[in-house]
Amino acid sequence: MNSLEKLVYMANQIARNLETEGDKAAEMTAAHIVAFWDPRMKSMILSHLDAGGEGLSPATRAALGKVRAAAHA
Repeated sequence: MNSLEKLVYMANQIARNLETEGDKAAEMTAAHIVAFWDPRMKSMILSHLDAGGEGLSPATRAALGKVRAAAHA
């Protein structure tokens, strides 16, 4: 598994673990990524999303949209 595959796996796992939070899941997933991932990791996963986001779950995609918004706030 390469670095990008690991990031996709980790992001999907975070989103999956928080899916029981309902409407707050994407926000909580994004908050976790913003708080605990280093800038290189965030940049890599956002670039992957921009390139089509292969392997990212819908919940993870929603969370990454919030990560991007937080970066531009």
